[in-house]
Amino acid sequence: MSGLFDDPPPPAGPGLFAEAPPGPTPGLARPETAGATAYRVLARKYRPIRLADLIGQAAMVRTLTNAFATRRVAHAFMLTGVRGVGKTSTARIIARALNCTGPDGTGGPTAEPCGACPNCVAILAERHPDVLEMDAASRTGVDDVREIIEATRFRPLQARKKVFIIDEVHMLSRNAFNALLKTLEEPPSHVAFVFATTEVRKVPLTVLSRCQRFDLRRLGVAELAAHFGRIATAEAVAIAPEALAVIARAADGSVRDGLSLLDQVIAREAGDGPIGAEAVAAMLGMAEREAVFDLLEALLAGRPAAALAIADAAHARGTDAGLLLADLLELLHNLSRLKAIPALKDDPDLPEAERTRGAALAERVSVPVLARAWQMALKGVQEVESAPDRRAAADMVLIRLCYVADLPPPGELVRTIMAERAAPTHSKPDSPASPSRRSVPQAGPALAATASAPERAPLPASFRAVVGRVAEAREALLAAQLLHHVHLVRFAPPVIEIAPDATAPRDLAARLGQVLQAATGVRWTIALAAAPGEPTLAEQDRAAEQARRAAATRHPLVSAILEAFPGAEIAAVHEIEAEPPESEPAEPAEPPSDSEEEG
Repeated sequence: MSGLFDDPPPPAGPGLFAEAPPGPTPGLARPETAGATAYRVLARKYRPIRLADLIGQAAMVRTLTNAFATRRVAHAFMLTGVRGVGKTSTARIIARALNCTGPDGTGGPTAEPCGACPNCVAILAERHPDVLEMDAASRTGVDDVREIIEATRFRPLQARKKVFIIDEVHMLSRNAFNALLKTLEEPPSHVAFVFATTEVRKVPLTVLSRCQRFDLRRLGVAELAAHFGRIATAEAVAIAPEALAVIARAADGSVRDGLSLLDQVIAREAGDGPIGAEAVAAMLGMAEREAVFDLLEALLAGRPAAALAIADAAHARGTDAGLLLADLLELLHNLSRLKAIPALKDDPDLPEAERTRGAALAERVSVPVLARAWQMALKGVQEVESAPDRRAAADMVLIRLCYVADLPPPGELVRTIMAERAAPTHSKPDSPASPSRRSVPQAGPALAATASAPERAPLPASFRAVVGRVAEAREALLAAQLLHHVHLVRFAPPVIEIAPDATAPRDLAARLGQVLQAATGVRWTIALAAAPGEPTLAEQDRAAEQARRAAATRHPLVSAILEAFPGAEIAAVHEIEAEPPESEPAEPAEPPSDSEEEG
């Protein structure tokens, strides 16, 4: 096994929670530590050495503790989770728990390793001959796995069990996994495997089924901030709670990433008084939280000058344009969640600004507005990443967001358009509507009239208009059933004869009558006919689309393009109504006569 597993140097300095790990073996002092203690980064100095030290993993700790107490310990473990949540640390704790002999040398496997027996001491110093670690990211081949399989044939040199810790196990090749299967299913009694991975979906199911799996959860902002606060206190560093929250958000659930950032913050800012959130945000290139709130409020109010001024100030502080939009996206996401679940304003994982200022803002802004801003900002992030000038691209995104602030939401626009198409015009106040194109200019006054008398809305002029009226009533399922599964036999408002197909629900006619009565104030009769009726509206639309495609294909210019570009297809055909020439006299202002309407 020589050359397969690295043997890192023993750690120097105090361990987790002020515990001092054992020093190096006498006579083997390293030259760089002679006369001085080498600095250890916080992520290594405060690495968990007991199950109780693992923060946020209560379910796994309880399961492992019970397994050791009842002597029902698995022979293979699969530890999954995002980077920096403690997978490798947990693997080493399991190795110590399996091999601890107690201070007197007579103990057995335990969930609380003593830390004093020779096995615990050697594993803590990362120099135990029977606890072997391999990084599968660099050793992916079947030959590497065969070396492991060969090593399982020999009993441990010192420990009770040989423990093989394979990190990033998903990087192993398919042949390597296949070679490992038989040994993994029936390993010798003196062997245990502990696998760690950030991509559990890439691990074959045949391997997962042979392991006891633990999913280490991503830590919340409150948990991380509290942990970082305890470490800052132990390091005698004064840092504001708001600064710890900024670091915790930037860590994105990873303890190791957060400790690396805390190390960086302490190295840069310590010694000049308490470290504040502004200094941390500036160092990390992040926008201050209050500035992001100010930016969003300026965007929603349609004030481009204020929004660009905030962006310029963030740029002057060193904030990247992409990170500014990313912070804006995160705020929009949090506000949308607050809008959907108001009780989240009491969630400790939310930053204080979101729980106070964010909750108030979420009450004032509608979900469609938040969704539209999210979509535009999300597309803007992609534009910034591909633009030659990131700052200019971000400015254009902010300007677009400002100028759509006063537009109605897309849903409202769709409802307005459908209402205009469905609303008839009247040559006389009580006469039925004519479905000709000449009625389109009269749609505005007609809508105004119906708004003043909502108890008697105009009757739909066609079955397609009926479907539109059903959709306006937010009966999307019923509208889809009418569109795809109903054949019209006779349309004479307020009487409709239909022939639903076999897939339509039995109560369709009753539901349609109720919706139309609520929408128009008129009692409708929906009759079921035995006649086959017309094709469904969906079938009519498909036929019309096919006819348009066929006509377009026959066009000489389109035919030439299709012939010049083999494999090209017609994606869609849109009809464009020709504008009347400017010299053409305008239509008379007075309404047309009855004879003209009938013609």
